[in-house]
Amino acid sequence: MKNRTSFPTVFWVANSVEILERFAYYGIFMTFYAFMDDKGFSREDLGTVQSIFLFVSYFVPVFAGTFADRFGFKKVLIVSYLAYIPSILLLTQVETLGGIQFTMLSIGFAAGIFKPLISGTVRLTTDSTNKTLGFGIFYMMVNVGASFGPIAAAKLRAISWNHAFILAASAITLMLIITLLFYKEPEKDTIKVNVGKKLLEIFSTVTDIKFAVFLILLGVFFWLPFWAFFNICPAYVDKHIDTISLYNGIEKIFGSWFAQLLSRQENDIWRINGEAIAHTGWIILLLQVVISRTFEKRAAIPSFLFGLLVAAIGFGIIGISLHTVPVIVIIGIVVFAVGEMITSPRIQEYITWIAPKEKAGLYMGSNFLATCIGALLSGITYTKWFGLFEENGKPEMIWYILGAHTVLGIAAIFIFTKTAGEFKEMSS
Repeated sequence: MKNRTSFPTVFWVANSVEILERFAYYGIFMTFYAFMDDKGFSREDLGTVQSIFLFVSYFVPVFAGTFADRFGFKKVLIVSYLAYIPSILLLTQVETLGGIQFTMLSIGFAAGIFKPLISGTVRLTTDSTNKTLGFGIFYMMVNVGASFGPIAAAKLRAISWNHAFILAASAITLMLIITLLFYKEPEKDTIKVNVGKKLLEIFSTVTDIKFAVFLILLGVFFWLPFWAFFNICPAYVDKHIDTISLYNGIEKIFGSWFAQLLSRQENDIWRINGEAIAHTGWIILLLQVVISRTFEKRAAIPSFLFGLLVAAIGFGIIGISLHTVPVIVIIGIVVFAVGEMITSPRIQEYITWIAPKEKAGLYMGSNFLATCIGALLSGITYTKWFGLFEENGKPEMIWYILGAHTVLGIAAIFIFTKTAGEFKEMSS
């Protein structure tokens, strides 16, 4: 076996800024339901903002990487920071729905520019001896930031929203300083890229009708319920689960210091913050290696469909937690997270391997289109319906519908692969 190549300094610099960016991004995204509540906006308004934010966040990366190839990673990183910082700070001033929509669109645009640049840096600074470890470290850094960002933002928003947003802007400012001082452009072939041509190439992959239908199925039946979970779960836990009992349960198991880390104090009573536990980052940190090892030798599509079934069960458990013991909601979140860990890496790997080797990047770029479908629809459908169920005193119904939606997706994708046939995975 070859000796593993050591990682260059820029690899660690890139992963450091990744932690900070995910810290800021998820700190804003996971607490945003509470911000909209405090401003007096409806769930329908929240859903519209969520859809705009997520769609832009995942559409911009389709072409952002091409600009980085053309102008250099460091320059485009700095552009993303300069778009990020004032956009976040603008949240301390906006009051109208239109102002909030514009601000979140701007933050989504900045995040979209940033998104492909660190993974691109990791790709350019690893080789055959260390790429698996390199991307494993990168994935861990993503989830470290995504886990601690909502915890910190939730603690600060209980004091003042301005504190929470200034913390996020400060994280991006620190990223700017680190990048200016320590980020060295990774070595790569300096090819003059025609941005328009690259975009046409990415969209040309969907002229394959079979592949286009597959992307639509993924968008509607995987990414839509996936984003609906993140849109709805923090508000569901915070507004409908007995967060006092949940705090007491966590305190008994893990101690006061841990329970208080996840909580806020209201009238001398501790309550768990919904956004502190209603995400999957902390579970992925603990279980991703085990899950990946378990499924790495198994066929892609059966594994993916099984993961969808696990996620659907997680939705059902979250729903029943409202009328059982509050701690059950954590079990539901863990089960959903296991489903995510099976499905998300597996389907992205599958799309990479069904592509001709010279078009792997184009196919993965096209995969963002499926993500965009789910992102766009998740807020304007499920968050709106969640509001209607809340008004009728049955907020748990949203989880049963999401579970049914996912099971329908299993059937649709199974029928598609049996009638149209699975894609042929290319050899390495």
